[in-house]
Amino acid sequence: MKQSYPVLPLRDIVVFPHMIVPLFVGRDKSVAALEAAMADDKEIFLVAQLDPAQDDPSRDDLYDTGVSAEVLQLLKLPDGTVRVLVAGKERGALNTLVESGAYLTASVDPVEETVVEGTEVQALMRSVVDQFENYAKLNRKLPAETAVQLSEIDEASRLADAVAANIAVKVADKQSLLVETNPQKRLEMVFAFMEGELGVLQVEKKIRSRVKRQMEKTQREYYLNEQLKAIQRELGNEGEEGDGDEIAELTQKIATLKLSKEARTKATAELKKLKTMAPM
Repeated sequence: MKQSYPVLPLRDIVVFPHMIVPLFVGRDKSVAALEAAMADDKEIFLVAQLDPAQDDPSRDDLYDTGVSAEVLQLLKLPDGTVRVLVAGKERGALNTLVESGAYLTASVDPVEETVVEGTEVQALMRSVVDQFENYAKLNRKLPAETAVQLSEIDEASRLADAVAANIAVKVADKQSLLVETNPQKRLEMVFAFMEGELGVLQVEKKIRSRVKRQMEKTQREYYLNEQLKAIQRELGNEGEEGDGDEIAELTQKIATLKLSKEARTKATAELKKLKTMAPM
């Protein structure tokens, strides 16, 4: 890792090593930083803002840890903003931040990761992958192939970062995962975050199912009522009482009309009510 980079402050997102992500950039300093990176070695330092609403962040407005990244693609849009595709590389500790003309430059210290291995780590990795599969089944926003891709990662650090990049937790929580340099602890953290999210997703699923059932019931009742009105119009019996001959005629018409099972049941029930009201 080199020691100086153009800086791209991020709003509401934390980028992890080996993560490829599209970003939309509009602030003048950020666009200038990207242009400077493209003119040099295409490397830039990505670091999240403490307050995403801050338009012109200083050193105190940024988190202490970010990632070096390579700019893979840059596209200038007609409205003056830039769409950029970046690939996270290594964790780095933000040291100082200085203005270099039109953009910010960061002095960055390398961050060394703890090496972890052994059967306990392997077992934890397997548990994290299994938990992520459960999480992915309930989270509609995740592509189906994501869980498969994660199951193929055989390195603890990369697996922890890949899971961290794909779970829906707050920026502060993701930042805590970026700061943690022990992959085993990161795996434990993502497992705990997923456990919490699974509880929320399961409740959301129950609510969606309950709302869906209620909507289906309401729609079914509306449909049956409309069918019954149509039957009544067909029989010329909207609100009128009939004698024995008319009831017999209604019974015959209901038998010959093409009705759904539920509509026929409801029409028959209404006819029974009519029979009880008819003069003896």
